[in-house]
Amino acid sequence: MATDAFPPVVAAQINYLLSHSPLSIKIDQMWAGCKYSGLLDRFSLLIPFCLDYIKWDVIYNAQCPLAAPDIIFGPEDENFHPFCVTGDEGDFKLPKNALSDWNSKDPSRLLTLIHELRDLYMFYQKKRIGEVDDDRLKFEVSTILSREGIEMYMSSGVEKPEEVKFAVPLLDMNINKMVFGCNWRHQQKIFLQVIFPVARKYVSAPPSAPRLKLVSSPELKALFSIEDVKLPPWLDGMCMAEYLPNLEETLAGLILDAVSLIDVRRRFIEALAPAFGRPLEADAVYHYSSSNEDNSEITPSLFQKSGEGNSPLLTKPSYNE
Repeated sequence: MATDAFPPVVAAQINYLLSHSPLSIKIDQMWAGCKYSGLLDRFSLLIPFCLDYIKWDVIYNAQCPLAAPDIIFGPEDENFHPFCVTGDEGDFKLPKNALSDWNSKDPSRLLTLIHELRDLYMFYQKKRIGEVDDDRLKFEVSTILSREGIEMYMSSGVEKPEEVKFAVPLLDMNINKMVFGCNWRHQQKIFLQVIFPVARKYVSAPPSAPRLKLVSSPELKALFSIEDVKLPPWLDGMCMAEYLPNLEETLAGLILDAVSLIDVRRRFIEALAPAFGRPLEADAVYHYSSSNEDNSEITPSLFQKSGEGNSPLLTKPSYNE
């Protein structure tokens, strides 16, 4: 992304944020506060949160680029005051935060600020959900918070039904280390998205099942597609703590199968070398296809899953001239 139109110190902070953040943060819009300055000095950030994006505006001043930026949060978060604490004597500011010792010459300052605000926003959402008068939600939160990395978000509005969304990380395994030679920048993860409608105590209807969806890092599709995974049913009276173990066991088996098939494909392609001659070029990571020295593509189709037992089928390779 071109940042040449920003003041140099601001551009350095933007570039550092986008290249060093472990989150896939994106810039949505860029504009100038003063059309006569000739410089851009404000932009919108799309920040991953709870399997969606929150949009915050970052406002610098091109006339005073050494000053710390202002951050404008979304319209639903008017009660989010991250650097203020409410006490018996009213609100007071936290003595130390990412803005209190701002150093514009340090390119990492914007990244530190955004990550600190995101962490505080996570606590803000947990507090909001904890205050909801819904016994089932209170129970779900109490039984699931011991899991590391859970995020939750409450949506509400005049035209929106009240809902609480959970993003639950699955599988305590490092998928990146399981795939030799992969160049994934971010840690590959699989999440279960669980969306509960908020049920107030005065509503007599029985609680409905939550909406469920598996979500994975986009790059993981090269190894394993979660779209092919059939989620188990959510039974009456079930909670997330009961639902997750069987789902994780199934996913772990599918991931191990997908990783083992990489080696199967590699050995299959290596076995083709005597028949087609060297050099035999192949996909270095996943071994989905190879080509011989006359550039004929060889696509072995032994990666399919059979209907019973999910055992791999070794089928005749196809040759695309």
